[in-house]
Amino acid sequence: MAGNTVEYTIGGVKIHFPCKAYPSQLAMMNSIVRGLNHGQHCLLESPTGSGKSLALLCSALAWQQAQYSMSDWNKRTVHARDPLCLPGSLRSFRLLSLQRENKVMTMISRLMGSACGHLLLTRRFVCNLLALKQAFVTDSYSQQVTLFLCRSFDAQQSRKRRCLEKGVVYIDDDGDAELERPVAGAQSWTVELGTQARSPVSCSLCPCASLRDGQKAGEKAKDKDKEVNGKKTIPKIFFGTRTHKQITQLARELKRTLYSTVPMTILSSRDHTCVHPEVMPHANRNERCKELLEAKNGRSCRFYHNVHKMREQSSLQWVHGLHQAWDIEELVCLGSKLRSCAYYAARELMQEACIVFCPYNYLLDPLIRNSMEINLKGQIVVLDEAHNIEDCARESASFTLNQTQLLQSREEIEGLVTYNIRRSNHEPLLAFCCSLLNWIEESSSALQERDYESACKVWTGKEVLGIFHGLGITAGTFSALQKHLEVVLEKEERISLVNGREDAVQIPTISSSTQSVLTSLFMVLEFLFRQNCRFADDYRVALQQSYIWTTQQDALDVHGFFARPSRRRQSTRTKKLVHTLSFWCLNPAVAFSDLSDSVRSIVLTSGTLSPMGSFSSELGIKFSIQLEASHVISKSQVWVGTVGMGPQGRRLCATFQHTETFAFQDEVGALLLKVCQTVSRGVLCFLPSYKMLDKLRDRWMNTGLWEKLEERKTVIAEPRGGAKSDFDELLQTYYEAIGQSGPRDGALLIAVCRGKVSEGLDFTDDNARAVVTIGIPFPNIKDLQVELKMKYNDQHSKSRGLLPGGRWYEIQAYRALNQALGRCIRHRNDWGALILVDDRFRANPNKYITGLSKWVRQLVKHHDNFTSAIQSLVSFSQIQQGAVQTHIEELGQMAPSSVSGSDTPTLLSPVDSLVLPQSSEVQTVVPSVNSTAEPVSPLVLINTDVSL
Repeated sequence: MAGNTVEYTIGGVKIHFPCKAYPSQLAMMNSIVRGLNHGQHCLLESPTGSGKSLALLCSALAWQQAQYSMSDWNKRTVHARDPLCLPGSLRSFRLLSLQRENKVMTMISRLMGSACGHLLLTRRFVCNLLALKQAFVTDSYSQQVTLFLCRSFDAQQSRKRRCLEKGVVYIDDDGDAELERPVAGAQSWTVELGTQARSPVSCSLCPCASLRDGQKAGEKAKDKDKEVNGKKTIPKIFFGTRTHKQITQLARELKRTLYSTVPMTILSSRDHTCVHPEVMPHANRNERCKELLEAKNGRSCRFYHNVHKMREQSSLQWVHGLHQAWDIEELVCLGSKLRSCAYYAARELMQEACIVFCPYNYLLDPLIRNSMEINLKGQIVVLDEAHNIEDCARESASFTLNQTQLLQSREEIEGLVTYNIRRSNHEPLLAFCCSLLNWIEESSSALQERDYESACKVWTGKEVLGIFHGLGITAGTFSALQKHLEVVLEKEERISLVNGREDAVQIPTISSSTQSVLTSLFMVLEFLFRQNCRFADDYRVALQQSYIWTTQQDALDVHGFFARPSRRRQSTRTKKLVHTLSFWCLNPAVAFSDLSDSVRSIVLTSGTLSPMGSFSSELGIKFSIQLEASHVISKSQVWVGTVGMGPQGRRLCATFQHTETFAFQDEVGALLLKVCQTVSRGVLCFLPSYKMLDKLRDRWMNTGLWEKLEERKTVIAEPRGGAKSDFDELLQTYYEAIGQSGPRDGALLIAVCRGKVSEGLDFTDDNARAVVTIGIPFPNIKDLQVELKMKYNDQHSKSRGLLPGGRWYEIQAYRALNQALGRCIRHRNDWGALILVDDRFRANPNKYITGLSKWVRQLVKHHDNFTSAIQSLVSFSQIQQGAVQTHIEELGQMAPSSVSGSDTPTLLSPVDSLVLPQSSEVQTVVPSVNSTAEPVSPLVLINTDVSL
């Protein structure tokens, strides 16, 4: 947690920031607070490296804590007889310490004088709290909290001595074993007199004392929007981002702030959180986990039954040591230590969390929302790295299955009907699968050829509803089908005679694969039938026919042996016909309607939202607050140039016709070699597609250019697909090559736009001193889904205000390009070059430059020939390297006392630091900022009277 913070008052909300904020951060926080105050939606672009995440976290959490203060949350009484409730009171001290000393003293005296003052604490628990006191209170209040804890501990010890003399036995004397008991039950903290247990005395000030066992869990399951004690529930913050690695970065940023002790959780899949030794090596962890939970083989999951050890925020923070912001790896490590399930613990922690981190498809996908029991009504949704949110929303409301999956589902349900298992419920589902299979079979003969060995037929959503009506699937019958599916998914036990004894036998249910097929199909149909078929026109249903190659090994003979020895054994490759049925949602507003109709505010942020015009029309919501923030770096730190000519003077235009020629491929290779000879350390090169990467690599290997590149730098190409571990190993090789000194100067990483390298990875400092983009990464125009989306937009551009199909197509390219360019500059002191290789940028800047991010398009310079471009790049690189060397020498000449113990934050203020006395209090009042104008510098007021 940051030791020195700066306080900003924005929109009536006091925000504690770990350092002096950039103007772009102040503009971000101003926009977020305005949006949350008025329940408006925000669309905010701030360049990568400008402290966007820190501004998001501090402003949103400050607003939330201000709501708690207004609802007298800090005055809530704490249960006295559960020591794990104590951190709640200490967290109140933590929040109140942000206000004034007199309020802290009032709370201490209230707790000391109330019936809740006689707290029962273990020695280890008190010692841990005393050791951690400085993590949640400022130095000016340390003595008061220490005195409070010592008095509580002394009072407990004196009471225990008196009770022991009377024969009272405390069951919390077993030290470490006590820490692993369930924290929710009151029995663990009662006392025993002789052989009879005595119930704890009910505390009139604690409403939780009257709750019976199990009632607390019932309270958690209630609708979060219902009023509690006449006061409206404070909204949670659901913070979604693209990957789990980005969530780890967010947790690290949160740990730097004064809000690091806020109750939190991280939702993730079993692949990231399961710690069971039998499940971890399993290929399908979800399936194996469910088998253990159901105890199908007579064995249950002991980790799941120990989830109580870490499902409470108080025990997690103050017993197990996660008292500040944590990431998923820390929770998994704790789960392994306690033999507790981190997956279900994270879900339980969501009930008391103030902020919930998760991949944003958990918030958009209705199936994942239901399975994770995420209720977004009245909550705040923040979606970071939201440049791909439109694609994610469309995918969340779409589903694709093949004929084989549907056949397997039909056969499984047919078997359950045959054995008379829930026959009345399974028969309608069987009829549904049979009707769908018959329709696919009949339609297969009417497919139209599209490409080589492929054919398809497309229906609109309304046409499919008409076809389904003929199959007997209507809005009324579909509602009945949904109820039948709910029944067959329920687990049920039946008492049967087994070997002459009555025993409970679990009724068989459909497999997880069949469940996935039916629930996904019903999800799409629910959208189609919703609100009198409101979204039917937003869907296209495509039946596609294609061939796939399958490999078959030699078959066994009649005796179960191979006919040929292993060294002569052969595998046979055969073509297999595949039919695929796709329900494609072409309007992201369909999935987003669940959010926009229920949440309080939606905040979309990214470093590459430009062009921003499509978000409102595509997502179907009004973004009242929009912001395009400037970068925090100076113009001298980045070189942005377009290059339309190669070293041999050939024009470079990366259209499909030109990229197929050897002349283009050789010219691009010569240009890349020259850049690698000019720029030291790390160089990233982004191509539009994997197809182009393969062609360039093959050509350069044949001409010897690849060998010349390897003589200069270690060359690494991004793999298509593959395991995550393999990709991580390649990245580690790249980083190590940059750090090593030798004949090679760094490394060259050739990647693909929209690939793994272009999304969410941090190439700071020497890891990326130059980013080279070849061409403009337009989507594949021959892709059927892209073609249908463009036609859909053209059809509704006037009636719904959607962008025309051509404009939508271009925007997809610019967002991918901006994302690739953002890999370079990662913080204020970073520097690098952005080289855009394509003559279209120079020939038609009004069309192609306007799609770039604001901070990039302001710095673009067009170079008529390659020579002028490379000379300018050489000069820029030499100046920056000289500046770095000078900075290192200046640091070396500084006295050790002036730099020892200093921990310079990543985000440094662009304004000279203001030196204040230690007793001073810095308060910044930010006036209302017009989001369309440039951010204004903050007005700093010095308040030296700390008694106010």
